[in-house]
Amino acid sequence: MRVTVKEIQAWLSDFGKSIEENKDYLSELDTPIGDGDHGNNMNRGMSEYRSAFEAKQPSTISDTFKVLSMALISKVGGASGPLYGSAFMSLTKATKDITEITSEKQLGELLEAGLIGIQSRGKATPGDKTMVDVWYPVVQELKKAALSKDSIKAAEQHTSELQAKKGRASYLGERSIGHVDPGAASSALLFQDLLTYL
Repeated sequence: MRVTVKEIQAWLSDFGKSIEENKDYLSELDTPIGDGDHGNNMNRGMSEYRSAFEAKQPSTISDTFKVLSMALISKVGGASGPLYGSAFMSLTKATKDITEITSEKQLGELLEAGLIGIQSRGKATPGDKTMVDVWYPVVQELKKAALSKDSIKAAEQHTSELQAKKGRASYLGERSIGHVDPGAASSALLFQDLLTYL
């Protein structure tokens, strides 16, 4: 495995397309338990990333993550912007001196920095029905070189069984059970797209 800035940029470009294609689905997931705008918000953030990317032409992995982080923080409303922004800002720092990623274990360790960024911003732990419920198992599986489409899907679907402990969905109490968390669903898209480059 050899992931350079080229693969990272291709991955994030794919993620932008996946968000665009699934924006209505993500907003539908958000309607019963949130503001109903997760898909549109994320799409706005990824469009901003595309524009900023073309303007800045980042040439390193770290700079690429930084452009994405700033785009998401500036354009995505609600909790998602700061959470995704924190993840990619942590990745910006973690990849400062890295020109290529040569193993899934190394990638897992880098993404763990992103997970820690999300958790320090949002204070969520696995089981709280948030994007952490996808990021956490993905990191563990990458470290074991065992990440698969099925395991990502299973992590996303598992959030429907959980009661929300964080964010707007937590106000619903038990009524939040039975719905997939939208942040978990957009994170699942992120990691499904990553599989192409492993």
